[in-house]
Amino acid sequence: MIALATRGSALARVQAELALAALRYAFPEEEFTTVVVDSDGDLSPAAVAPDQPGEGWFTSRLERSLRTGQVDGAVHSAKDLPTQISEDLVIAAFLPRADPRDALVTAGDTQLADLPQGARIGTSSPRRAAQLLALRPDLAVVPIRGNVDTRVGKVRRGEFSGCLLAMAGLLRLGRGLEGQALDPENECTPAPAQGAIALQARAGTRLAEMAAHIDDSRTRRCIEAERLVLTQMGGGCQLPLGALATPLAPAWARLTVAWAPEMGEPVRRITGEASLTGLSGLAIELAGQLR
Repeated sequence: MIALATRGSALARVQAELALAALRYAFPEEEFTTVVVDSDGDLSPAAVAPDQPGEGWFTSRLERSLRTGQVDGAVHSAKDLPTQISEDLVIAAFLPRADPRDALVTAGDTQLADLPQGARIGTSSPRRAAQLLALRPDLAVVPIRGNVDTRVGKVRRGEFSGCLLAMAGLLRLGRGLEGQALDPENECTPAPAQGAIALQARAGTRLAEMAAHIDDSRTRRCIEAERLVLTQMGGGCQLPLGALATPLAPAWARLTVAWAPEMGEPVRRITGEASLTGLSGLAIELAGQLR
């Protein structure tokens, strides 16, 4: 029996099931199961904003269960992984990426341009807040807590005029029609690795070898480039940085990076194109232009 750790939220369980389905298809003779592990972010929700990636709030306890042998692997939202991963663990596979864009959920499906002046929009992400205010400086951006259902519920009850979420999460929960996707190249560039599912394993283990059979190479190239931008810019969950690599052809991609160091100021957004094998070099180049 091969066990995968997952957080207990509805979205995390769906993502774990997607990883299990891929493994079961590749290895029908094996038995797989999941083990729910509460993350620091789940145990202390008031201490961390749900939209802030990259600092281990939602991954460290799962990684600990992996290191101690309680489980064989761990399933993560790739954007939650810290920028630096210890050498004893590997990201053994990235599943094919879902829609990486940010989505605006509003009461009555009101468009961004039609929201009333001063409308309260919920997000705890500095990246989303900065890019939103660059588009609509009159809006009131307010921190929001909770999982997808909780945050959408607050909009439906009128506590907020809208909230910003990942479109991939809405789609995986069957709620894609509730979100209005924002243009990643002109409105809101998503967080590095947003929309991707990562399967982590101990280095050199059988699961690590098995996971190579379900790894999506184009997704890996794109995510690694986006995470490299984050590393080059200093990393950290408070960094108002967006990065998205979009495949254009089997071996070519466009990389868009957005940097908004000051709330309400114009967003610095730059784009370049490169082969998938050259994306890492482009990531370093674009980050250098923004620093």
